[in-house]
Amino acid sequence: MASPVTDLPLPSTLSPSKITAFTNCPLAFRFSVVEHLPEPPSPPALKGTLVHRALEVLFTEYPPGSRSRDAAQKALDAAWRELQDGDELDGLRLDEAETIAFLVDARVLVDRYLELEDPDGVRAIGLELNLSTEIDGVTVRGIIDRLDELDDGSLAVVDYKTGRAPRTEQSKSRLSGVQMYALMCEAELGRRPSVVRLLYLRDRIVISAAPTDQAMRGTRQRALGVWSAIERACKEDDFRPNPSSLCRFCAFQAYCPSFGGDPSLAAPALGTATAVASSVSDASALEAAGV
Repeated sequence: MASPVTDLPLPSTLSPSKITAFTNCPLAFRFSVVEHLPEPPSPPALKGTLVHRALEVLFTEYPPGSRSRDAAQKALDAAWRELQDGDELDGLRLDEAETIAFLVDARVLVDRYLELEDPDGVRAIGLELNLSTEIDGVTVRGIIDRLDELDDGSLAVVDYKTGRAPRTEQSKSRLSGVQMYALMCEAELGRRPSVVRLLYLRDRIVISAAPTDQAMRGTRQRALGVWSAIERACKEDDFRPNPSSLCRFCAFQAYCPSFGGDPSLAAPALGTATAVASSVSDASALEAAGV
């Protein structure tokens, strides 16, 4: 029997994070991106936000020649003060010991960044760079952690990761997001980066790739393929769960049929986000954590 036509609203844009989210689990994607159901704050995601901001401050406030380990920790202190002034940290409800552990681990991650590259040798021409382009009528947006100009004048896309580095067989899929950034740079800046890099701070691992013609074609085709799948899923209300090791981190597990839940109960129980939140978070919230 044919699936009923429901025409759920399509996301307004596509992004590397949305591509990953839909690929990981279409049902969780529906809850988060299509229905905009609220999710509790996540310590790993907020820690990623904190470390990203600290590195942004390091490159913004400290000129080359002064980006020492001490400067990096001072940048983290500034980012920590900003975080304390907001509401996100309160939402984690950490006790004193947990708060100390949270900050100590962030300091470790910032220290480990300096083991991966010398920040004094970095010529950053874009930090938290927001790009948007059209691919066959689909608006693709993304936030690049850092865009560098190399000694030979070419560009490099750098993406910080505060989670664990992937296994070797997973490296290619993890690079697809930064390859998308390279595609956007080429479309919007008229220059294709010569290299894209993932910096896994915790494990002190760098994964690099060259955005070749073949890689760009594959990135484009993958993006359009995922968009077509999203369109189809929205039209037919067919977002299926994809059980994996990621399930233990999912805020919607109670409403997942793989765990005996009923997806139709999620929206009434959790409530939907506002229209304003949907238009903003579509474009950037999934990018901000950079975990």
